[in-house]
Amino acid sequence: MRYHFANCVLDTERHLVERDGETEAVEPQVFDLLQLLVENPDMLITKDRLIEKVWQGRIVSEATISARINAARNAVGDTGKLQAVIKTVQRRGIKLVAPVEADGDRAQASTQFKSAPASLGRSQTIRYATSADGTKIAYAISGAGPKVMRAGHFLTHLEMDWDSPVWKPYLEALGASHMLLRYDQRGTGMSDAELRNASVDAYAQYLLCVADEAGYDRFALVASSQGAPVSIKFAVEHPERVSALVIYGGFAQGSMHRGQAYSEQEHEALAAMIRAGWGKPKSAFMSAFTSLFCPEASSSEMENLVAIQLESASPENAVRIRDAIDNFDVTDILEDVKAPTLVIHAKGDGLHPVSQGRLLASSIPGAEFLQVNSNNHIYLPSDPAWQEIVAAQLEFIDRHADDQG
Repeated sequence: MRYHFANCVLDTERHLVERDGETEAVEPQVFDLLQLLVENPDMLITKDRLIEKVWQGRIVSEATISARINAARNAVGDTGKLQAVIKTVQRRGIKLVAPVEADGDRAQASTQFKSAPASLGRSQTIRYATSADGTKIAYAISGAGPKVMRAGHFLTHLEMDWDSPVWKPYLEALGASHMLLRYDQRGTGMSDAELRNASVDAYAQYLLCVADEAGYDRFALVASSQGAPVSIKFAVEHPERVSALVIYGGFAQGSMHRGQAYSEQEHEALAAMIRAGWGKPKSAFMSAFTSLFCPEASSSEMENLVAIQLESASPENAVRIRDAIDNFDVTDILEDVKAPTLVIHAKGDGLHPVSQGRLLASSIPGAEFLQVNSNNHIYLPSDPAWQEIVAAQLEFIDRHADDQG
């Protein structure tokens, strides 16, 4: 039997493991451990069962078991920090959290859906919620496990993000062991394009209507950039709903409220560049966008971000959203956040400086702060700090998962 999971294949007949088409050298006990996991996907494998199946009941040390688990993770491209494929359940055991397909399952699915649209095989479901003002907000749910919601922000498109080299690895990491809910905010992506109100209050109401429609009574809330002040507003108004708050690249004060040399003329100049260069790779706006949002992006990542720009929002909506972001200010409610909070910020973030991250962490009671060595505002899988960022988020979310009730 051949089992397909993550970017790997485990072949029981040939007794080998492949990752990205290349054979991985693994010891027999590591192979047996992986086989036990793929034959029992998303099931908890206790220490006793591991010893029974892999070591035939012989007495082995904790160090030996840990070494084999680490070797299995290395073989499938996972780490103890990330745990996107093999997850440790503290004091209980391990389980495979990546989806698994056997060859027989694939053949049956291929026959059954031979002429069906490709979307039938996708593992996200898109629906619509209707807010109190009648706005239609597109949202998607993927994965299984404790509930996590990702706040909407500038530059998203539910369908395009799912296949994006920038966003897909992050969405897969969150959804590997959690039920992930995300949405396109009003004026962007697959939601209503008309943008009448771009205030923090309005965006917090859209977040609420999606959570209600999806049945998310209590959940971990993950926010980046513009989603941070919106999520802070929501967490203050609905403290019973948020089990944990994770903020990356966020801010409390938009550019117009930071008391720095950011003039109205600069604000208008950026708006003019967006109108003229939105989605145009060689425009002046794209040069500014690159230097501010992701100076270390690879060519494929930058090409994808340009493509998402064109589909995520019209130039005029992009200008209005950018204007709203520059005028957000939630400093007066930071001390009212009750949820356990983790603030992560890149040291060289050119859009929202690290001082904004420190302001959040020092003003939200009990917040934890992690500064990472990066110059990018946008999550980039090519960035060496990406794994540290994602691992820290997952660890914090799981640490507070029991708080969901």
